[in-house]
Amino acid sequence: MKTTLVIMAAGIGSRYGGGIKQLAAVGPNGEILMDYSIHDAIAAGFNKIIFIIRHDIEEAFREVIGNRIEKICADLGAEVAYAYQALDDLPDNATLPEGRSKPWGTGQAVLACRDILHEPFAVINADDYYGKQAYVLLHDFLEQYDPAHPEKLCMAGFVLKNTLSDNGAVTRGICRMNDAGYLTGVDETKGIEKTADGAQAGGKVLDVDSLVSMNMWGLSPEFMGLLKDGFVEFFDKAEGDMLKSEYLLPIFIDELLQAGKVSVQVLKTSDKWFGVTYQEDKPAVQQAFAQLIADGVYPSDLFSDLK
Repeated sequence: MKTTLVIMAAGIGSRYGGGIKQLAAVGPNGEILMDYSIHDAIAAGFNKIIFIIRHDIEEAFREVIGNRIEKICADLGAEVAYAYQALDDLPDNATLPEGRSKPWGTGQAVLACRDILHEPFAVINADDYYGKQAYVLLHDFLEQYDPAHPEKLCMAGFVLKNTLSDNGAVTRGICRMNDAGYLTGVDETKGIEKTADGAQAGGKVLDVDSLVSMNMWGLSPEFMGLLKDGFVEFFDKAEGDMLKSEYLLPIFIDELLQAGKVSVQVLKTSDKWFGVTYQEDKPAVQQAFAQLIADGVYPSDLFSDLK
């Protein structure tokens, strides 16, 4: 079965201090976070990669990763495609608010794939490293896709203590689950900081062994229809400041969950997450990859182990 990895790479990080943070080199030969994500996805069995980008970063994106990855994927039997998130890619019922400058969030980003995505797929952020285990778990789940049950979705659940930054506060979606390991809700928690013996947010001590969502989802092809309808509804409601409002993937999935339209199985991974949220994160991430290579998790010549 064809399974696709969708990489959301349209954002330029405002907190990163300039530059396209997704394109920051973290590996010994200039590899970026996406290189490791693509390596791990192909190793797990994914055979199609879709990059969601914007037209204005396309040249830089292709120069740093696109052209190179296309050649690597071709050698490994994986297809590469591009989707473009655009400010004016709106439903028929919607008009672009005057003064709006940013695209409409992660829900709209994934919707940009609607004409080229017809198989079970995983969604990730471009600027996150998720570890190898999560891709295996998601791929194995997607391989069980049954068109009779397109409502069955999944997400990777990361242990909170494995997702914190040493360089500032982070926002995490802390998962609520039933006894069978299915998601019942997500508590979006801002300002989570490391402490000497754990983590806290707003003075409240958090359970560092709780599972959190890092925006890594396993979705059915039929989900795209729900996402399209949801975007129409987003404009019908037109709540809040429409110069800033965003159609966000996790919020939409939670709405479907609360309405009983989908189920989301939480697949626990014990791998450590890291990302380049702050510019100060970059040296620590480079050091982490150097250690992973020293430990034999990755070859120094990335992708050589897949050929």
